[in-house]
Amino acid sequence: MTASRPARLGANLLWLVPGVVGGSEDYTVRLLDSFVRSDQDEVDLTLFVNRSFPRAHPGLMDRYPTVVAPVRGQNKAVRVSAEATWLSRRARAEGIDLLHHMGGNMLRSRPTGLVTIHDLQPFAHPEHFSRGKGGYLALTVPSALRRAVLVVTLTEHARNDVVERMSIDRDRIRLVPPGIERVAEPPSAAEVTRIRNAYGVGAHPYFVYPAITYPHKNHLTLVRAFAQVAARHPDATLVLTGGAARAEEPLRAEIEALRLESRVRRLGRIPRRDLDVLISGAAALAFPSSYEGFGIPVLEAMGRHCPVIASNATALPEVVGHAGILVDPYDVGGWAEAMTALLEDEGRGRELGERGYERAGQFTWERSVRALSEAYRVALASPGAGPARP
Repeated sequence: MTASRPARLGANLLWLVPGVVGGSEDYTVRLLDSFVRSDQDEVDLTLFVNRSFPRAHPGLMDRYPTVVAPVRGQNKAVRVSAEATWLSRRARAEGIDLLHHMGGNMLRSRPTGLVTIHDLQPFAHPEHFSRGKGGYLALTVPSALRRAVLVVTLTEHARNDVVERMSIDRDRIRLVPPGIERVAEPPSAAEVTRIRNAYGVGAHPYFVYPAITYPHKNHLTLVRAFAQVAARHPDATLVLTGGAARAEEPLRAEIEALRLESRVRRLGRIPRRDLDVLISGAAALAFPSSYEGFGIPVLEAMGRHCPVIASNATALPEVVGHAGILVDPYDVGGWAEAMTALLEDEGRGRELGERGYERAGQFTWERSVRALSEAYRVALASPGAGPARP
C-alpha cells in the first residue's frame, strides 16, 4: 500500500444472519468489536452486511463504515447471488484492496481476499447436512481455499484439518483464536437469585448447555446421561439454552421418553447477561458436542469460574487443556459419572473452576487482534492485493 492512505479492507458479513450461525456469530462480532477499539492506523475496514445485521449489532454499525446489501440473508440462494455479484461491484466502488470473507466461503469475486474457516464439519460429517448444502460446500470451499491469498483458522485442530483434507500449504494459514473477557467479580447474590428464580432453577444444583440443536451438538447423549444423574440426585436440573435446529424434534422426543420434562429446562435464546449469570452458578457447563472448530462457550464458562465437562473430540481438548473433564462425546455412562462426581464433590468443582479461570486468561482479544492484524499485513503483501477500482 502507498504511504498516502491506509489499506482499505472489506469484511464480507452477508452470511451472518443473526441468531442462526451460532458460535461463528459470537466470534466474528467480538473480534470486530475488539479490532475497532484497538489502535489501527494502517487499515480501514468496511463492513458489508445483510439487512438483518444492523438491528442485531448496532454497536458495530456505529463504529464501522458499513454498506448494507439489498438482501436479508435468510434466503441462501439470494444471498449467494448477492455475494457473487453485488458484493464485487460495491467492493470495487468503495476502492477495497482486500476482502475478508469471514464466514468460511469465498465466491469468485474481486478484489482478492482471505477466508476464515471456522471448521470443516461438512467434510468430516456430511450426514449432518442436507444433500444440497453439502454438495454446494463440497464445490465451493475447496475452491475458496485454493484461491484465497491467506486462510484464517481459530485453532490448530482446524488448521491441521485444512492442511490434511484440502492439501493447503500450512504457511498460507494463520491462527486467529477467540478471546474472553474474564469476570473478576461474580454477580451479586440478589442478581443471582432473581435470574435463577426467573428461569425456574431456584437454589437447586444444575448443569447448563448453551447450544442450538444442531445434530453435532449431541444433546441426546447429555439428556441420556442426565437421566442417570437425576435418578441419583432428584434435586438436580439440566438447563438447555439456544435456538431450535434439525435435532430439535429428536431431543423433545427423548426428553419425553425419559420423563424428564420437569427436570430439563428448555429456555431457548435468553439475554447474554442472564446466560452469563446462569453459567457462573452452574455445577458445570456440560458440552458434549461431537465437532467444534473452537467451542467459545467452553472458554466463556472457564472465564466465569464455572467447571467444564467437555467432549474429548476435535478442537475442544485444545481449548480446555487440563482445566476440565474430557469425556468421549458418545459415552453416556462417562458423562453421567463426570456430572455426578461434581455434584458429590464440591471441592473438585471449585478446583476445576479455578483452573479453568487461569487457563481462560491465556485467551485475550488483544492477542486475537494482534494475530488478525498480522494476517492482514501478510495478505496485503501477497501478489494481487492492491487498490480496487470500478
